[in-house]
Amino acid sequence: MLDQIQQLLSDQIQGISLEPIPHSTPAGFIIPSANIHAVCELLHSHPSCYFDHLACLSGVDDGVEANTMEVVYTLYSIPHDVHLSLKVVLNRAYPEVASVCDIWRGANWHEREAYDLFGIQFSNHPDLRRILLPADWVGFPMRKDYEEDTAYHGMTIKHPDVLKP
Repeated sequence: MLDQIQQLLSDQIQGISLEPIPHSTPAGFIIPSANIHAVCELLHSHPSCYFDHLACLSGVDDGVEANTMEVVYTLYSIPHDVHLSLKVVLNRAYPEVASVCDIWRGANWHEREAYDLFGIQFSNHPDLRRILLPADWVGFPMRKDYEEDTAYHGMTIKHPDVLKP
């Protein structure tokens, strides 16, 4: 099925670059970020694949050295019983990618979580704001270079050092 999906995308989206995601379960492709919305729209609407379910959307921080972040989409086609992963690689200085909320309504909260924890911007998102942290929280705690504050609204924040024996 992966070969058929690759052929469909190559036929329908002019000049698209598709690179297999190494060691991925489910298998899938690295997609240029400029193409992610068109790819998702096609995979959702085309009867030969009909990926009707966005099972997960995750942010990944590759670190300061790599200077990239990723968004990984895990899709599932209920009628065809097929899973697929898509990944976009973003510039860490300004990580932005198109929202897929208009394709899968459930993407709304997934994208808000990736924004809240990683600072990934989703253009055309209908309500991109924090979902887990308070609106006035500073920074994005899942970034590898995140530094915790020692206080929040006058309360001292003390976390046990779980890495020390």
